[in-house]
Amino acid sequence: MTTPVIIEAALNGITSRGRNPRVPVSPADLTADAIACIDAGATVVHTHAHNLGAPIDELVQAYADCYEAVLAERPRTILYPTTGLGSTPAARYHHVNELASSGLIRASFVDPGSVNLGGTGPDGLPPAIEYVYTNTFVDIRYGFDLCAQHRLGPSIAIFEPGFLQVVLAYHEAGALPVGTLVKLYFAAGGYLTKGRALWGVPPIPEGLDLYLAMLGDSGIPWAIAIVGGAALDHPLTRVALERGAHLRVGLEDQSDGPENVELVVGAGRLCAEVGRPVATLAETESILGLT
Repeated sequence: MTTPVIIEAALNGITSRGRNPRVPVSPADLTADAIACIDAGATVVHTHAHNLGAPIDELVQAYADCYEAVLAERPRTILYPTTGLGSTPAARYHHVNELASSGLIRASFVDPGSVNLGGTGPDGLPPAIEYVYTNTFVDIRYGFDLCAQHRLGPSIAIFEPGFLQVVLAYHEAGALPVGTLVKLYFAAGGYLTKGRALWGVPPIPEGLDLYLAMLGDSGIPWAIAIVGGAALDHPLTRVALERGAHLRVGLEDQSDGPENVELVVGAGRLCAEVGRPVATLAETESILGLT
């Protein structure tokens, strides 16, 4: 039996209106975009609140304004936010705790490792920035524990192979929360900066082979994401779908792309071309084990 493809729409990320005027930023714009993407086939929607540095109550409210409106129109949709700011995992996950307690999310982010998210500068060298996206083992455990506490499905970004090593350790210890979806990120460009990617695995078949060899017979659901490139135009996406992938698209990963709904519609067409149907919400819940 052919497994249906879960489509995740990552609506905005750090993509600004200056970078792409089509990107949704306000809660109202995110709501409209989310509903359009859901109607086009997405069952998982990921958003960033662009008031990240605001007081925590305002950050929570920005997410809640969007998620309440989406769920009023499309109940049970799997929604989840990104990380907050703070020096402790409790601070960075505060909004997740609040949104879960209010019944507004069914998933949460867990990024199981640290990485330099950048690309080469004009001189072709790593740029003079000191930022490292840091997630310690304590941070990672906090994220997984919070998922287990609230019965949230961990949406796990795999920026580097070491990230997947951590996931597999939790899986082998029987501690990986129900609802896990691993996203294999392939670096087609810089993330926080432009230029050639200086992180992760390039979008080549050998990279996919590596990740799938690591996953082995674990049975963990996995998706492909091409970060810094056009996933629907990249040959690796088709290969991954043929090998059982789910699919993430959106203006977070393709910052110069068309409207999110166009990307979701295109994802559905690509799934049809490889002979796999797009997962309904009920099928997504079944694949991930979410009740």
